[in-house]
Parts: sequence; structure tokens; C-alpha cells
Amino acid sequence: MKKTVSTYLFIFIFSLCAYTQDEEQSAEVFLEEYTDEFQESFFEALKQKGIQNYDRAIKLFLECKNLDPLNSVVDYELAKAYFLDKKYIQAQEFAIEALNTKPTDFWYLESLVNILEKQGSSLDNFQLSIPFQELELRENLAVIYFKKRKYQDALKVLEGLGNTKFATNLTLKINDSLHQDTEKTNTVITKKTPEEEDPTTQYKNKIEELLATNNFKQMESISEEALDLYPLQPYFYFAYGTALNRSSKSAKAVEVLESAIDYLLDDDVLANKIYKELSRAYTAIGNATKAQEYLNKVKPGL
Repeated sequence: MKKTVSTYLFIFIFSLCAYTQDEEQSAEVFLEEYTDEFQESFFEALKQKGIQNYDRAIKLFLECKNLDPLNSVVDYELAKAYFLDKKYIQAQEFAIEALNTKPTDFWYLESLVNILEKQGSSLDNFQLSIPFQELELRENLAVIYFKKRKYQDALKVLEGLGNTKFATNLTLKINDSLHQDTEKTNTVITKKTPEEEDPTTQYKNKIEELLATNNFKQMESISEEALDLYPLQPYFYFAYGTALNRSSKSAKAVEVLESAIDYLLDDDVLANKIYKELSRAYTAIGNATKAQEYLNKVKPGL
């Protein structure tokens, strides 16, 4: 999972050349590498996808593909647009192409898994079509199955990873989840680390300080670091997405914040924060319908 969130779709072309770690590069400098035609087509495609005009979005993304055939971000966006348009075979084709270009990308893999599941298939049938032996790809796959509560599938993947720290930690989380599902109650007594020694609490306290002072640039860096270390913590998704949104990276923020929902269990207070930030992000990218939808999810009095 290391670096997967930080390499997620930098959607407004801030890192359109394959999700490198150069997020700090300014948009102005980066956009110079692309033609006006490419930029206009890509931005318009995102807009059309946001208002659910998928045919038009696909046509525009294909124009981008012709201008830059090796761009994995365009392949990923095509996969998502075809998927939303329920054209799963085409979605599968572009999702595989994107993943082969960047096999360690968490979001590319998750997109492919979702597409295959919609067709009643699984990644097991496509291991020869992708670089499945890539360690980080298999780690990402285990996390994806864990998110989907497909615990046995996740454990099967983890068996092939050996006794790594990642495999050990995720296996413990899966076993705990299985126990809760079986017993219908959380009876596992865990030894709590003192708050002052708990690194997740330290990260949360630091993030809250940065949020209170509107220091979103540093908040983005700290929350991204925390998310790399603790990829199953919904609060860090919220923090990273909020920092992105307040830094005018609202489209990417939407993707991150919606991922936070997958990890929520019974935390209505955090859920409210995520829904409110999603409403702000969708408003920023001009999707009033989705903005209102998430605002309606907010529970009053919390």
C-alpha cells in the first residue's frame, strides 16, 4: 500500500504523466508539457463524466488517447467512463492497459477488480494479463479484498506474501473482523498503547492543528504520510481529501474522500465530516446534484 494513495489520480493533470511522486510540481509548469488540444479535451471529458454524459466523455478521452497513446491516466479515465456507461468489456480493456503501465497503482487495480466483479469474474482469471508477481500489486489486492470484506480472498493473497510485516498486520485485522462477524459483538480485549505513544493519535493531533490554522499545504503532506503508513484508517483519508480540496484539487479530493467511506464502521461524527467535505468538493467541480446528495446524508445534531 506504500505510496499507492500518493500516486492516485492527480485528476486535473497535475501529474498526468503516470502518477509520479512529483505532485509538488506546479500546475503551470506541468501543463506546458501538453498541447492546448489535449488540455481542453481532458478537462471537458472530466466535466462530461461528472454530469453523467458518458458517451461524450468517452469520445473526448479517446481524443486524448490519440494525442498521448501511452498515458495511463487517460486509460484509467476511459476504464471508469466505460464502466459507468455499463460497457464492461471496453472498461476491462483500458483498465488492464492502465495497470500494466503502472502495476503498483492501488486505484488502477481497484478499478479493474470492480469491473471484473461486475461481470461475475475475478482477477484470478487475468493473472497472466497483468504483472501479478509484483509484490506491491498483491499487497494492494489484499487491501482491496479487505475493504470489500472478502476476507478469505484477502487471506489467500496474503499467504503468497510470506511473513512480511504488511501480511502479518493485515492478517491480524482480517482475523479480528472475522471474529466480530462470527460473534456479532466485539469481545476482543486489546492492550491500548498510551495516547502519548500512539503514532496514529500523534498524526491526528498534528492534522487537527493544521486544519485549525488552515495550513492545508502541510496538512496535505502530513496526512498523505499518515495514510501511507496506516492505509486502513478512514480519518487519514478524510484529512488527505480535505487538504486536497482546500488546495483547489477538488476532483482528486472526491476520489480520496469517497474511499474513506469504504473504511467507516460506526463513526457518525467522522462520516458527517466526510459527507460535508464531499459536498464542498462536488460543488467546487460543478456537480450540484452530487453535492446535495452528500449534504443530505449529514446527520443533524452531531
